[in-house]
Amino acid sequence: MRALRILLTVAVILGLLFVVVDRVAVHFAENQAADRLRTAENLASTPDVSIKGFPFLTQMASGELDDVEVGIKNYEAATGNDDQKIRIDDLRADMKGVRFSGDYRSATASAATGTATIAYDELLKAAKSGPAPVGLGVTAQVVGLSDGGNGKIKVDIAATLLGVKLPRISVLSSVTVKDGRVRVEADTLPRFGGVRLVENRIRAVTDFQQAIDRLPGEVRLDSVRAVEDGIEITVKGSNVRLAG
Repeated sequence: MRALRILLTVAVILGLLFVVVDRVAVHFAENQAADRLRTAENLASTPDVSIKGFPFLTQMASGELDDVEVGIKNYEAATGNDDQKIRIDDLRADMKGVRFSGDYRSATASAATGTATIAYDELLKAAKSGPAPVGLGVTAQVVGLSDGGNGKIKVDIAATLLGVKLPRISVLSSVTVKDGRVRVEADTLPRFGGVRLVENRIRAVTDFQQAIDRLPGEVRLDSVRAVEDGIEITVKGSNVRLAG
């Protein structure tokens, strides 16, 4: 009995030591991965990297991690315009089946899904910056975006008639994704001074789009919806490069 108790005690101690070593190793690996991701994506701050699953060491020995979560607070995405970028807030991505290269200097996920938010003031930059003529002496300009409820964006428009300010109006718009672009299109067109103008001239002001050309790991836009603080985008990808 005494020998059995000693054996059980040793087994418990070894088990605890393995857990401690495993947790230390995963913490080190998370920090290393975060630093390499920051360098690879030229990020302003170090992202959060969380390696899921236990034990970590056996996953490492197999050369593949089951699940890795990545969080980036602020990301400056390309827009196709060299002089303009768009800030994406709180990008959270879940990477599945992350495989390492032989020297552990690069990693690729078999699949990735995630969410992020683009604030309304950021999306507003995609609208025309100056007043545009829409006919009959009226000029108009999008001056604000906000949550319109039920997945719609409220688009505020300021207009003048022959230089005289008209009452500000707003329209509800739908937001969609097509060909890597966020598209905002008015559901119904506004009237200016009680008069409905030519549709294509009004839509040249009310409707706009924003390209998002590059996201971390080359994930791509999948869908979008309007929420209280901005538009929530979902992203997805396959064979997504984490680092290297």
